[in-house]
Amino acid sequence: MADSRNESVTWLTQEAYDRLKAEFEYLSGPGRVDIAKKIEAAREEGDLKENGGYHAAKDEQGKMEARIFHLRQIIDNAKVGEAPRAEGVVGPGMTVTVRFEGEDEEVAFLLASREESGAPIDVYSPKSPLGAAINGKKIGEKATYTMPNGRSNTVEIIEAVPYIGN
Repeated sequence: MADSRNESVTWLTQEAYDRLKAEFEYLSGPGRVDIAKKIEAAREEGDLKENGGYHAAKDEQGKMEARIFHLRQIIDNAKVGEAPRAEGVVGPGMTVTVRFEGEDEEVAFLLASREESGAPIDVYSPKSPLGAAINGKKIGEKATYTMPNGRSNTVEIIEAVPYIGN
């Protein structure tokens, strides 16, 4: 069985996998046909240099192709089901409670792929600065990470339990 900490693996629930697969199938099938029709219709309007509809359709096509590529990567590297994990050790699929250094309040979130964003609690990616810093840590351990503004922040792991959904 693959290690839950393998960076190329994206652990997804069956629901998230099905949703992403359906989006991929639509975009790579009927979605492509629709955008091709929009481009063709705009092309028939004449001069392409000053044709806003044509350029907008081409931009939309580029964004759609990027999304198709991203979805293909996720689907190809997806493992559906529960990531192998141990309670008390931070990893993808865990509900993690941390306390930021210098604060009394505890913060709980799900450490998972952003594609799981339908969860009823905040979701942090294991690839985010905080997620990468705490991945593999045990209860009571501290982790320091660099925030996007360049400052360092330290958290203490209070709890790490498997996410059980709603």
